[in-house]
Amino acid sequence: MTTTTAGIPGLDTESCYSAVKSRDRRFDGVFYIAVRTTGIYCRPSCPARTPALQNVSFHRSAAAAQAAGYRACKRCLPDATPGSPDWDVAATVAGRAMRLIADGVVDREGVDGLAHRLGYTARHLSRVLTAELGAGPLALARAQRAQTARVLVETTDLSFADVAFASGFASVRQFNDTVREVYAASPTQLRGRRGGARTPGAIELRLAVRTPFAGSALLRFLAARAVEGVEVAGDGWYARTLDLPHGPGTVRLELTDVLDPGQTALVPARFVLHDLRDTAAAVARVRRLLDGDCDPIAVADHFAGDPVIGRLIRLRPGLRVPGHVSGDEIAVRAVLGQQVSVAGARTVAGRLVASHGRPFETDIPGLTHLFPDAATVAALDPEQLPMPRARGRALTGLAAALAAGDVALDRGPDRDDVRRALVAIPGIGPWTADYIALRALGHPDIYLPTDIGVRNALAGLGLTDADPTTWAPWRSYALLHLWTSLEEKS
Repeated sequence: MTTTTAGIPGLDTESCYSAVKSRDRRFDGVFYIAVRTTGIYCRPSCPARTPALQNVSFHRSAAAAQAAGYRACKRCLPDATPGSPDWDVAATVAGRAMRLIADGVVDREGVDGLAHRLGYTARHLSRVLTAELGAGPLALARAQRAQTARVLVETTDLSFADVAFASGFASVRQFNDTVREVYAASPTQLRGRRGGARTPGAIELRLAVRTPFAGSALLRFLAARAVEGVEVAGDGWYARTLDLPHGPGTVRLELTDVLDPGQTALVPARFVLHDLRDTAAAVARVRRLLDGDCDPIAVADHFAGDPVIGRLIRLRPGLRVPGHVSGDEIAVRAVLGQQVSVAGARTVAGRLVASHGRPFETDIPGLTHLFPDAATVAALDPEQLPMPRARGRALTGLAAALAAGDVALDRGPDRDDVRRALVAIPGIGPWTADYIALRALGHPDIYLPTDIGVRNALAGLGLTDADPTTWAPWRSYALLHLWTSLEEKS
């Protein structure tokens, strides 16, 4: 819990207990409360009777509460909350590690692989995570697997064996033991609590986000930039292909406004995956797209009284910064969008997909290809690309750096290091590097002063310039509000 979220340094007992007494939903996912007399842990907003202060402890992660011997509350389902917004604001090692763990890196590459991506030894990383989150990487990954398993048990008709391996467990026995320990219920008992019919061949989930949630504005942003073959959108929905570690997939999201503040909204998502082991990665990447861990009330509070952004936030509460499911893809698309209109960039990207994307069959009309991977783009002749030669060389140079691992856009490395590596590539300037940071890295504090959309938005508000320094650490949200304000003029 940091000053950006609540003005509380660390896990201060009195402040945390005050949040629990008021059942403040803003702190769901920021910390967890464990009750010694019952042996359970809850989210701060749990509707159960508030326990006495002497009977509780506070934990930074569900994994920490589980490691201390507590099981999840069946009433408030604390593991189903959005993640902490502090992970994106501070972007500490612990926050970056949580993003990679959610993506399934520990399940695929082990703790050594996670540590390598973050630039630490496995032993030092374990010390850092235990100090900051109360649990090491294995415990954090186990909590992630348990949460994925519960959702799949309760919302799909998958067999328990399929659920076990889709969640990242090494065996069905490990899956059974973990579910019983964390939820004090067997998989059969969890499945018995669900209701309604399920769609065979698909995984239908509901992704938790904090409110207010401006889903319709997010949909308009994505639809305006949808690349033919890779993305499609319609009335209230958006769908796209997913290039995942074990194979392709698709997701279809229902995006509507949920403006009641301080609640948890649920975004319906339908996944069809080639390999169920990609379930956790698919969910994590779509949550990035949704800016799913944003705390919109904290953002709005920061801009309250601001003469420029304050009014825009009141007009469009809950506006999100659209992320992306693939850092490599959005980086390539950022270069394609240099000095051209949104429509022009979309057209060029569509041609690139048609010529070099990987085709595969889906059950969603219009979704036909995966976006070309970095190695494929790097191998293209820049002289033959439908763009100025300098931009073509920048495109293939960036793709080569991505393919070689010289630049990683998986939210593991330090953001400043990534930016320095990007601008060192010929043809990649500050605007492109910062746009990539905005959408690929989920950076909440990006401002693009030279962007034509920003200039037009300020002019439309009767301003020739603005001082964005007071907007930190949420300048990315100010940027999106300026861009979105142009819709009023269209």
